[in-house]
Amino acid sequence: MFTSNPFAALSASIPPSVMQTYIVVMILLVAAGTLFDVVHKGSAKYFFQNMRKTKGAKPLGGGELVSIAVQTAVVDVLASGEFCNPRRRVAHLLGMYGFVLYVVATAVMVFDTSAGGFWALLWWIGGLMVCVGGYWFWFFIRVDVAAEGNSPLRLVRADLFILSLLASATLGLVWAAAGGGAGVLFGLYILATTVLFAGVPWSKFAHMFFKPAAAFEKRVSKANGTCANLPTQTRDDPAQRERHSMELLRDAPMDMGLGI
Repeated sequence: MFTSNPFAALSASIPPSVMQTYIVVMILLVAAGTLFDVVHKGSAKYFFQNMRKTKGAKPLGGGELVSIAVQTAVVDVLASGEFCNPRRRVAHLLGMYGFVLYVVATAVMVFDTSAGGFWALLWWIGGLMVCVGGYWFWFFIRVDVAAEGNSPLRLVRADLFILSLLASATLGLVWAAAGGGAGVLFGLYILATTVLFAGVPWSKFAHMFFKPAAAFEKRVSKANGTCANLPTQTRDDPAQRERHSMELLRDAPMDMGLGI
């Protein structure tokens, strides 16, 4: 089961070209949704304005910018260094790397139905990592559940990404365990996956593209001195803590994270 391609059995009912077209459409939806999100929320405008503000600051050489880019990639992206809470970081890493394995393996097995073994195993590992990290976060780590005492069943629009991701991974694994093929489980799996990738403008999916840019900009601002007038990130100094405009951040726990 763990080394067989679940999409191979599906080809007996649905032509491989249909699923391949579906993959391409999902990629286009993510690209279009991300561009819409950038324009709608003004994210690109914010970063360009911030770049203009740094013109009078300490100039950074090419080597320094490359070093900052490497630090951002290794610490902030690959290691999720912005999370101070170790449980949240581990859950995030499980979900992030699991999602990458799950998506890449899915694409490989859809476009090559003879692919199995290694790719099928990666697909199962990725899906299980998403489920472990996602359900752990949803029921035990979420701020509104762990800190504010709200019910884990409370839903808001921002939850669309994590819920559709969990639904896609869970239903996909259940569908494959049941033998694959076209049926109710497959229909639910496709529905959840479509919501995941088509719901980019209404979820936090595009956040994964903005976070690296925000982390890089933050490191550049710190290096060239333009962040000198901002409150410190650690909130360990009472005088600095009072400078935060958000009441929540003034008394927030130290491991709440930087929120980038």
